[in-house]
Amino acid sequence: MTFIDPIQAHANESFERAIRQSTDTQLIKASSEFLIRSHQFQYSYNFSWLGRPIIQYPQDMIAFQELVFSIRPDLIIETGIAHGGSLIFSASLLTLLDIMDGIDPYESKRQVIGIDVDIRPHNRDELDKHPLHFKLKMVQGSSVDPEIVDAIRAHSIGMNNILVALDSNHTHDHVFAELNAYAELVTVGSYCIVFDTCIEEFPCGFTKDRPWDVGNNPKTAVDEWLKSHPEFVVDMEIGHKLMISVARFGFLKRIF
Repeated sequence: MTFIDPIQAHANESFERAIRQSTDTQLIKASSEFLIRSHQFQYSYNFSWLGRPIIQYPQDMIAFQELVFSIRPDLIIETGIAHGGSLIFSASLLTLLDIMDGIDPYESKRQVIGIDVDIRPHNRDELDKHPLHFKLKMVQGSSVDPEIVDAIRAHSIGMNNILVALDSNHTHDHVFAELNAYAELVTVGSYCIVFDTCIEEFPCGFTKDRPWDVGNNPKTAVDEWLKSHPEFVVDMEIGHKLMISVARFGFLKRIF
């Protein structure tokens, strides 16, 4: 009798479902309409994680959690802090990994680094007071400032598994510069997640007072950057599974 691993069986079924739903025209249309309409209501601002607002879609949070569990990173680098909910989310996942691995979280080297050009004092105060603050390192300044990039690279030395999430300024040039600055730190098998590639799928002018728009956004940066970086591929299996995601074309997996 052949033994069938139930976890692998579930993964296989999930993959097959994702492929089927990704080709369903009605679901594709409904997903696109929901994403566009929900952005008009600032849907992503409705949620929090362990007390801090997290400006993310729940679907993307689940995908991020799955990747963290699979990759088991020592270091997560995030550009864009806002209220800090994403940092706390990452910190909580790293703490859980430590517990699952039988490591004292306070002694573990696992850490999340957040970079933001403007860390508001009240947000910094709340993050400094949070019970998971010991897992956080915050850096104020432009994520593409050479001094900051050099400091982050120096901090990454000795880290075995590194995951990067880019979610700050969404213009083509800025995201392209962030990819050049941080993607090379991503370890083989891990990911550089580029958020808000969905902007390219929105109606022109949809972002209104923002400097990014159709033709000038994270997806255009990803498309151009990948032309000269074959070591990364877009993992569309994640996008097919989520259907509703701001980063459907932004889950970049390092394959060598």
